[in-house]
Amino acid sequence: MPCVLLNLCEYDTQKLVKIKSVKLGSLKWTLNGVILMFICIMLLWNKGYQEYDPVVSSVTTKVKGVAKINIPDIGEVVWDVVDHSGISQGKNSFFVATNVIVTQNQKQGNCPEVPPYGKLCRTDKDCEKGFSDQYSHGVQTGACVKFDVMKKTCEVSTWCPIENKKRPRPALLASAENFTVMIKNNIRFPAFNYIRLISLQTCAYSVSQKAPCLAIFIIPTNHIHSCICFRRNILPEMKDTDLKGCIYNPYTNPYCPIFRLGDIVSEAKENFEDMAVEGGAIGIQINWDCDLNRIFHSCLPKYTFRRLDEKESNKTLYPGFNFRFARYSTVSGVEQRTLFKIYGIRFDVMVFGKAGKFSIIQLIIYIGSTLSYYALTTVFLDWLIGTSCYSKEAKQNYSERKFESVQDREECFLCVSFVDEDKLRVVKKSRKKTLQQTKALSLHQRKNDLASMRTLISVMHCGPSRGLPVQNGQSGGLSRNTDTPLLEKPQSGSQAWCQCGCCVPAATLHEQLCCRLGKGRCITSSPIFSTLILNPSVLETALFYVDPLAELHEGAQLRHGAYSQFIRWRFGDSTPRDAVPVIPSCCVGRIRAEYPSPDDKYSGPRLHQTTPPQAEFNAQ
Repeated sequence: MPCVLLNLCEYDTQKLVKIKSVKLGSLKWTLNGVILMFICIMLLWNKGYQEYDPVVSSVTTKVKGVAKINIPDIGEVVWDVVDHSGISQGKNSFFVATNVIVTQNQKQGNCPEVPPYGKLCRTDKDCEKGFSDQYSHGVQTGACVKFDVMKKTCEVSTWCPIENKKRPRPALLASAENFTVMIKNNIRFPAFNYIRLISLQTCAYSVSQKAPCLAIFIIPTNHIHSCICFRRNILPEMKDTDLKGCIYNPYTNPYCPIFRLGDIVSEAKENFEDMAVEGGAIGIQINWDCDLNRIFHSCLPKYTFRRLDEKESNKTLYPGFNFRFARYSTVSGVEQRTLFKIYGIRFDVMVFGKAGKFSIIQLIIYIGSTLSYYALTTVFLDWLIGTSCYSKEAKQNYSERKFESVQDREECFLCVSFVDEDKLRVVKKSRKKTLQQTKALSLHQRKNDLASMRTLISVMHCGPSRGLPVQNGQSGGLSRNTDTPLLEKPQSGSQAWCQCGCCVPAATLHEQLCCRLGKGRCITSSPIFSTLILNPSVLETALFYVDPLAELHEGAQLRHGAYSQFIRWRFGDSTPRDAVPVIPSCCVGRIRAEYPSPDDKYSGPRLHQTTPPQAEFNAQ
């Protein structure tokens, strides 16, 4: 019982419709082939069969170069690596000085502030003792002193003389473009290069085969050795003589770890001489895209370069890169210093990358995720069949067989058949317009049930039945002594929506329906209408055909049978979109006139019925 209540013992499957069509079949397999080719290409291109691990790296740099420069007020000075590159070292970066401002023999004392950082003054009252801010070179003493012939500024207590602000141009160390730097980059992929306990012979074999590592580090531990696999940008086949003579070139020597600074700046699309005046920041990007599979093994660095700081938008807002440092000394017992303001280029080494290795799990996940692409074929073919690009017959047959509609009572669809139109109309019940004037939502071809038609034709040849008493001296619209139908028609109405002139007044909007779309002869005047719809023998036989043991004892059964007979004749056994068939007002009036209710009361249409065999009672 719990299994039934929770629907645990049920299985639902989708409904499939098989369409036998050479065009659709060929198009389906063509699209599936294209999708399969796309999946295979993307699988190989993106290496979706691999498991990836991000790189873990460390970087060390060594700059080499000597320059002879002429510093104003000092003269010629030789700067080596300690002078131009040993000043500022950061993590994964190095600095090379390209320009310098030197202020010699600074001592603690009082001196006038330098404009624009110092306040111009006329008397001591204009200066505030003890005042300083982030732009000041010292603390004001409260005195207004002469700065030059024309200006006076507030005196400050600081290192005097205050540093020179004039930046040399061109840069003093412009020759630094010929300096070189060696970049040593060690990387690991922890997910693949794990530490494992192996023998010394296995490590030696790995070194000799160079797979999958570029280098092996062996740690002896109690006769068992930990073999740590790692890689670096200095390839194992490189020798000391090779490194001494190589310079990086993206075309001729792309794996040399020694770089000329001028080439680095050029690869970043910059001019070294211009950049050397104010300094800046250059990024050296090392990208490792490694394939650790034995067959396709590849793990080589790729170098790219770019400028990191803005040079245009920051032209007036502290451009470039600079910092200060001082060298102190004591002369005659007085401490003094030489102040250096260094401009230069900071090179940041940024390492990116990942390693991939074949994984059956990743391959299964990739295949599972790409199988959904085949749904595009189904979506495209469904759209193609649902449009005018495909034949109308296939469209109708496909739509009716694939989709089953369930309509809500509040949004009931009605089916209308006009005698002067071949197709069935599906309309939506309107609250403002008569059913005759409501626009069709869709048009559908009427289905002819040949088997039922043959049965009805045979029924028409049957004689009068004696299952019910004769009413008003007649037997259901036939004279006592003849089978000739009486082509009587109801009293003509004057309804504006009536086109045949035979409709009876209707109380509701969905009952105001004529048998015709345009002016013309009423369907009730057709001999087949009287024979097929009104003949009691035909109606009794049709009722017994549905229920062989039925007991006919009242005229309402024949009236309902006439409604069912009309629907089978004009609508068939099923209607499009499960729409409720509606009998025209003139036909309802004729049937009621032939088989009236004893109390002259009728229940009216039941539009909520959706099953076609039950919808025949839509006019009671």
